[in-house]
Amino acid sequence: MTEIEAFIRRLPKAELHLHLEGTITPGTLVELSARHDARPLTLEQAEALYHFRDFSEFLEAFKVVTRLLNGPEDYELAAWRMMEQLAAQGVVHAEVYISVGVIYLWRNHDPNCFEPIFAGLERARTRAASELGISLYWIFDAVRHFSVDEAERVFRKAIELRPQYPSIIGIGLGGDERRTGSEPFRHLYAEAQAAGLRLTNHAGETTGPEAIWEALAIGSERIGHALSAIHDPVLLGELKQKQTPLELNPTSNVRTGVCPAFADHPLRRYFDAGLLVTLNSDDPAFFGSDLSNEYLLAHTKQGFSSAELRRLAANSIRASFLPDNERKKWLDRIESVEQTLL
Repeated sequence: MTEIEAFIRRLPKAELHLHLEGTITPGTLVELSARHDARPLTLEQAEALYHFRDFSEFLEAFKVVTRLLNGPEDYELAAWRMMEQLAAQGVVHAEVYISVGVIYLWRNHDPNCFEPIFAGLERARTRAASELGISLYWIFDAVRHFSVDEAERVFRKAIELRPQYPSIIGIGLGGDERRTGSEPFRHLYAEAQAAGLRLTNHAGETTGPEAIWEALAIGSERIGHALSAIHDPVLLGELKQKQTPLELNPTSNVRTGVCPAFADHPLRRYFDAGLLVTLNSDDPAFFGSDLSNEYLLAHTKQGFSSAELRRLAANSIRASFLPDNERKKWLDRIESVEQTLL
């Protein structure tokens, strides 16, 4: 391990844009298949599921992997493996998207299917808090192109369960922005906010800056991807003034073909312009880069110094939905990490 890699590992970090289903490695998929299938997947077959050429093919691959999650024990295993991976990278807090809309779709909209699955996720979360020292919040993610009615089912389930499970921190909109924007979901965002849920949104990943404006207009507090903001100076000024947290995912954008290379990603330009940017891995099993590697690539491909990497780690804590006392604890810890020579 190099000096800079060791420094990145020591930095307490938060992962704020991470899809549970996107953390399932081919090896874990083989294990899940062995539990249920008469002819279990081989590792070679599992690895083939993760091959895609563009954003549309990625969405299809994501759906195929998700369909192989059959019950609470499968979700518990996937969540535990995810938290082990996070702990190994020095991640101390994560806010993880669950594709609740996909769960309902694959289970024929059974209204009783989700609670047992969520109980399995919660078992993994509480175990990780005890054994690994990681805190974690869940974000219920709706698939925007499934329909407003399907999103309503997801968001209202979050509202229903939140009093029992404070770990349900917020809601989000994923899926294909090219097919459905944010405006149709305005009333659902208002309901979620009134119930005390925090509001996130994928915007500007495969669409122009107008999608980010639209996401902000319906109350989104954090923007995932925000790749196209670079094309709108007025929007950049708005994001800087409001210090709207941006959940950036450079390798994800490269692998889905919406950004040509890590070096071309606007991460550096956003950072230098004073925007509140955070680094995230999105779907690490699909994209081959975890959070620690995103920090390393920021260093090697965009010239981030160790002092700037420290600022990115601090940004991740500031942009989190943690209570103030927890944020202060981790910000103080970040400042105490020994500086490298870089």
